[in-house]
Amino acid sequence: MAPRPLTSEQHLELVTSCRGPVYLVDSPSFRDYITIFNGNVETRAQAVVCPLDAQDVSEVVRFCSRHNFSPSVKAGGYGTAGWAVGGDIVVDMSKIIEVEIEPPRADGSFTSLSEVAGANSKGKSAVDHSRASTGKRRREEDVGLRRYEQASQRVASLLSGPTLPELERSESSTSSSSDGPPPLAKRRIDQDTSVNVSSRTDSTESATSSSEGALNASGSDSNSTVGTTPSPLPLAPVRLPSYGPTHGDSKPSRGKEDPFGYLNNPSNFPAPAPVSVVQANYTPHANVHSWGSGPSVVAGGRNLFGQEVASVPSQAEAIYPHAYVTFGAGMRQKEIDTYTAKHKLEARYITGQGDGIPYHVPFSAHPVGSSIMLLAGFGFLSRLHGLSIDNLVEVEMVLADGRIVVVNEDDHPDLWWAVRGAGTTIGIATRYKAKAFPVPVVFAGNLIYRFNKATAPSLIKHFRDCVKGAPRELYANVLLTAGPQGKDSLVVVQMCYVGPREKGQEYLAAISSWTGERCLLNEVNEKSFLHQQDSVAQVLRGKAGRQWFIRSALVSSLPDDIIGKTVDEFAGTPVGCTWLFELAGGAVADYTDTCLPKSQREAMFTIAALHQWEMDFDDPRCVTSAEAWIAGTLKPVQVGGPYPSFLGRHEPPERTRASYGENWSRLVEIKQMYDPGNIFKNTFWPLNAQGEMVDPRTHEPPTPEYIGDRFYENPNPLVYD
Repeated sequence: MAPRPLTSEQHLELVTSCRGPVYLVDSPSFRDYITIFNGNVETRAQAVVCPLDAQDVSEVVRFCSRHNFSPSVKAGGYGTAGWAVGGDIVVDMSKIIEVEIEPPRADGSFTSLSEVAGANSKGKSAVDHSRASTGKRRREEDVGLRRYEQASQRVASLLSGPTLPELERSESSTSSSSDGPPPLAKRRIDQDTSVNVSSRTDSTESATSSSEGALNASGSDSNSTVGTTPSPLPLAPVRLPSYGPTHGDSKPSRGKEDPFGYLNNPSNFPAPAPVSVVQANYTPHANVHSWGSGPSVVAGGRNLFGQEVASVPSQAEAIYPHAYVTFGAGMRQKEIDTYTAKHKLEARYITGQGDGIPYHVPFSAHPVGSSIMLLAGFGFLSRLHGLSIDNLVEVEMVLADGRIVVVNEDDHPDLWWAVRGAGTTIGIATRYKAKAFPVPVVFAGNLIYRFNKATAPSLIKHFRDCVKGAPRELYANVLLTAGPQGKDSLVVVQMCYVGPREKGQEYLAAISSWTGERCLLNEVNEKSFLHQQDSVAQVLRGKAGRQWFIRSALVSSLPDDIIGKTVDEFAGTPVGCTWLFELAGGAVADYTDTCLPKSQREAMFTIAALHQWEMDFDDPRCVTSAEAWIAGTLKPVQVGGPYPSFLGRHEPPERTRASYGENWSRLVEIKQMYDPGNIFKNTFWPLNAQGEMVDPRTHEPPTPEYIGDRFYENPNPLVYD
């Protein structure tokens, strides 16, 4: 259906009712404001409104109701499904950009959003919008936010440097041991899509070439079966990286340095002692203190959590077990993390001195916008402190009838239950208040291996067994990432231990003990949490303007056969495909008062297929391989639907409903109560105003005309229920 343009009278009405700027389709700034991360989205919007506060948003909602226009909300532009620009009127939140952090009051309470007007509200001095005065300038800032090299300069060098064969040849010239040629698993953009996965070159041959003599001497077949886990190959031992100073040739002195100085350093925190000195055995049920659990927590020194280590430059106690961060809906998560890292809260110093401890809100990894707070964001702090929705304490939002409400556990309790997990389908959030926790440093980083179809199952199983029963302080994932063109695909193991380096090294030693392939890079180190937040995006190598497709699931277990099938299927994916296994559990299962059901919270792993490809690249496997893996291979172990934050483009309605499990019926009742006309239909909500399930394409923007809808012309035959 063709979009209905605004009349001159309607345009005038909208301009006079809203203090923020309004841009029509013929405005030079319109295109800048409706551009989002996913290039495979074409908006049908007739105007963009940039409200300054909740009152502006209320006026826009009332305007849409009067004239039967459909609004959509853009709070960052990272969402790949396109809902942000799917409406007749795009409500761009980029000018609501306030942020501040406050310690709790003596009784543990906080300043309510209802007690303080927004920064741009009438009667208050407006915040400085010079940095976001135009859509073009905001987009230019996004480019800066999407630079992720500071997660690790060494990973950035590996990913952007020479191809892996060149790297191997360079290293072999200085090494007495040889692991043989790399596996033939490089991704080619012009790969024949008709080739079956099983007909691809068996990378087992190259994996075994360096040990062919040993295998043949024992009578074994050098051509092992693809999809099975071979015995550990007699490769050279894993070579741990050399740990040295970040700058210069001399070793850094740990005796006088500021333990929080890493936040002022553009490179990583100085490296700890080599991992090879760690002798402790892995204990999956290790009893360690929870970081942020109370005033007895010690931070900033080498003897954190009661660990006795010499040469401690300083020791600091976190005065506050948590803090509260207020932020506007126009803030990107990276901007909030940067702000709280810079505005540290005071600490009690036992020895030495410092300028405080940084606090961080449990979101997910970069990049996301503010709406992740309502959609069950899962990140590096989630196993320790819960999902984003579990740390939200208040939200100011505009309802479908234009009312402005502040929702919390005491006010509008039914709405509070539904907002945490489905808030974007019920109203428009304008300001948030959330808990933040002290995180002075983390012991975190990547172990990077080349992808080998013969040995990758063994690595994933090893990872699974190492993290089983891990404490809440440990976050861990494993990624399979394809390409880019001309480079080997990679297997990346990420860990983030929120606690003392000495304890984190025990888990690193366990994970890195796998010897099926040589580790190309081990850069797990002590670093700032702010830098660690960039790490997933750095490895993903995502770029705005490409076509994106996401599918996700929650699973109860990772059996050996499913791991084997997963690796076999991944070997046939094109360039730009990343498959993620993310350890779940921990504190996530502690909360039961949101619309996200307990069954979802008790899942063992979150799984995601994150696919990106260039606009002119035509390969249906970019979509079908993700669908087949999630709906087919993983179906036996799936637990309902994915976290709402992972719902994607053209999502089957049954999957959305499954994300809420036994809570679905109550959620539908609350949606009907607060939005009976379904004005907020440009979301993942799968029902129309009559409560009937609808095709997701009815509430999503189309693909650009020159691309067409070739990937979505026929419904996928796979069933998700």
